[in-house]
Amino acid sequence: MSTATVKILVDGYTNHEGEVIYATPNTVLIEDNGKKIIADPGANRKQLIKALEKEKIKIKDIDAIFITHLHMDHILNIQLFPDALIFDIDQVFNNDKIKQHGGYILNTSIEIIPTPGHDHNHASLLVETKKGKIAIAGDVFWWEDEEKQETDQKKLLEHKDCYAENETILCKSRKKLIRLSDYIIPGHGKTFSSKDFKIDKSVLS
Repeated sequence: MSTATVKILVDGYTNHEGEVIYATPNTVLIEDNGKKIIADPGANRKQLIKALEKEKIKIKDIDAIFITHLHMDHILNIQLFPDALIFDIDQVFNNDKIKQHGGYILNTSIEIIPTPGHDHNHASLLVETKKGKIAIAGDVFWWEDEEKQETDQKKLLEHKDCYAENETILCKSRKKLIRLSDYIIPGHGKTFSSKDFKIDKSVLS
């Protein structure tokens, strides 16, 4: 069984004050095969630095950054990690060097899977842990702070995404993640489990 561990460093949020939107995603630390990976470093620099200090992790200790998609609230803090490899849906970037990554992060079991819909080039991670398979879903699933997070199967699949590029494709990506994982960490909102909410995976195809 994999020894990968997953921990949320920064709790994501999306809220409004008048015409101003405040947003940063769930920023996740994954440790696997001796590597430290951050998924969606987000936009709140102070919170991320404070979280890393709490974990006694230095900037130079981070081996790779994964970005689910290119919306600015998910990526602004990339600049904090100049020496880390940057992974997206199909490529890995090392300063000015770019190559295909083959669907996994470094020499780990962390799988990168395309999950378009919210954004054409959106991708998610699947991480095998002792607790089960965890999907780091980015904005395949997300809620504003004032929304009630309803996670029964019907509500998950029908939840409105006002920023979605293609809602039909997004629904397919949602079905994929529900089918493949035991727990899902959304872009903004609380982690949820198909075990807890009685999701019928047999009808998801």
